[in-house]
Amino acid sequence: MKKLLNNLYITSEGSYLHKERETIVVELEGKKIFQAPFHAFGGIYCFGRVMVSPALMGSCGERGIELAFFTGHGKFQARVLGKQTGNVLLRRAQYRLADANPTSLARIFVGAKLANGRQIVMKQIRNHGQNEKLKQCAVQLAGGLRRLKFSSNMDRIRGIEGDSAAGYFAVFNELIAAEQRVDFRFSGRTRRPPLDEVNAMLSFSYSLLANEIASALQGIGLDPYVGFLHADRPGRLSLALDMLEEFRAWWCDRFVLTLINRKQVKRSDFIKEASGAVRMKDGARKEFLTAWQERKQEQITHPFLKEKAPVGLLPHLQAMLLAKHLRGDLENYPPFFTR
Repeated sequence: MKKLLNNLYITSEGSYLHKERETIVVELEGKKIFQAPFHAFGGIYCFGRVMVSPALMGSCGERGIELAFFTGHGKFQARVLGKQTGNVLLRRAQYRLADANPTSLARIFVGAKLANGRQIVMKQIRNHGQNEKLKQCAVQLAGGLRRLKFSSNMDRIRGIEGDSAAGYFAVFNELIAAEQRVDFRFSGRTRRPPLDEVNAMLSFSYSLLANEIASALQGIGLDPYVGFLHADRPGRLSLALDMLEEFRAWWCDRFVLTLINRKQVKRSDFIKEASGAVRMKDGARKEFLTAWQERKQEQITHPFLKEKAPVGLLPHLQAMLLAKHLRGDLENYPPFFTR
């Protein structure tokens, strides 16, 4: 259980929430573990097997407190709303900005992507000594950030993102431990389908996180299909993909590199199909998901909020910060960026 941004996040399986006069009560295994007044919260977000009394649901609806439910893996299930809600106004603000000035947020998403990618490259240089390829990549990413600062054209922003991503993946093999490069050699990003083991894990992790971000966006009433950097397409989670850019390097790429460099995955965990596509075997996929869930339980200090939070709540916190920006409560959207 965690209180952040005036929201209550219930992550303990078996929790029971109910109303006691003008307060919200949380019980676990028959013991009261939390109690606070309704007015202290703007939203309650329940993950996994969490029970909520009808009286509490009704009181949340009357007071305009958002109550949303997710699976233990973060997939959005349902949202309980009262007669009045600001979500329609939030979505209208999202659509207006997406139509009128999408570059304002597109630039921020790309900037966070480049900055976080550069941090991974610089950390590798600090930990393992000078590497000319990595050094040149760090310079390229820094140059991309400088150009991005003065770019107000969407084509130019996407061009900077594309060039920087190409430069980053051109040296990605240097981030893999030398003794692992025989079995996990990376020669470039391939997507549909992934043509090697590293690309298979990268694509899987990006897909997992994009869907978790989409659930977080739905949980607070944003439309995950209308983005700023990624163009609208039927079925495309454009806003979720926008926000994914903040997390690709820091969360997904680091996660995959850790599995490889710690020898938690083996080449024999993968199958190459007749089409050339490489995919994980079922057993390896289960182990991957177990490690993914463990990673989500790790605690970090949020760079903007300066409070401790589980990694798994980061998409929800960023979604809430984006909603605050769209409503006008925050002048600028603070992307997820770590030093």
